[in-house]
Amino acid sequence: MALDYEESKAKIVEKLQKKLKTKSKFYFNDLAKILEAKPREAKKVINRLVQEEILEYWSSGSTSLYGLKGTGKQAHAEDED
Repeated sequence: MALDYEESKAKIVEKLQKKLKTKSKFYFNDLAKILEAKPREAKKVINRLVQEEILEYWSSGSTSLYGLKGTGKQAHAEDED
């Protein structure tokens, strides 16, 4: 069963905004759980959200995380040149 993109986008943005006070980056599995979807279906939606710059992908080399674009400590550090 394919996920409805607009509905999925709304779910993810709403949930992540609610959690912004305590957490700005989330594991892929956290996002898949929000969507209540299998990893393959969730990946399609999450990748599209990254392409549209709603979410941003962050990697430390060993850990990959996702967050709303422009949020969290990392975003502030990247803007400073």
